[in-house]
Amino acid sequence: MESLQVMVLALVQGLTEFLPISSSAHLILVPQLVEWPDQGLAFDVAVHVGTLSAVVWYFRKELMAMTHDWTISVVERKAVGESRLAWAVIFATIPAGLAGILFKDVIEDQLRSPVVIAATTILFGLLLWYADVIGKRERTEHKLDWKDILFIGLAQAMALIPGTSRSGATITAGLLLGLSRAAAARFSFLLSIPIITAAGLLHLKELIESALPVDWSSIIWGTVVSAFSAYLCIHLFLKMLDRIGMLPFVIYRLLLGMVLLYVFL
Repeated sequence: MESLQVMVLALVQGLTEFLPISSSAHLILVPQLVEWPDQGLAFDVAVHVGTLSAVVWYFRKELMAMTHDWTISVVERKAVGESRLAWAVIFATIPAGLAGILFKDVIEDQLRSPVVIAATTILFGLLLWYADVIGKRERTEHKLDWKDILFIGLAQAMALIPGTSRSGATITAGLLLGLSRAAAARFSFLLSIPIITAAGLLHLKELIESALPVDWSSIIWGTVVSAFSAYLCIHLFLKMLDRIGMLPFVIYRLLLGMVLLYVFL
């Protein structure tokens, strides 16, 4: 990979993983639009590690508290402090994990086309706008009940379709359930940790089995750039969210979807 391709794709992954605009769609489309060769499994692993390290470091205090309280809750068999939020993340991850196992081949073989991405980009962009407009924005992630957790988990499973956006789907679900924008985003980011970890491990397994040569320079730079850009993205998104709302991301999704339909139809 050339240096420009490494920097651009690492930035794309870092900036879009946590915004409601679909990182998978951008990683599929950018190389197609500029006619770059496929970046390969090793690079996909690297940028996933970068974004994972960013979200883990950003929420390190919350994760330490959740892990500590979850361990106590398992031993004592009762809710303790942040253990309920930890259980919520675990249970909301299950639908996406099952969907990934059952429909992985269908998604990769039949749903990665630009037209599908354009359609889901527009459709789920409109749904995000609707949720932001009607959402009461009165609850925090600590007030989710088990039906709410299942609903958000199913939304995350739906986001396996390219163009949907994992963060976009989970934030939309959270807003529909009455979460504040910040609470919906925080829970979405916490949910990303097991999903990104699973995706990274899956790519790593495929990489090991393929025995392809690895360009370590591209790997290192891809990891570093995606990590720093993802951390900055999380910080600015949470800081500015209540001020700007979801409308800028909705407009971006609509414009992107229309451009894709124009180019690829």
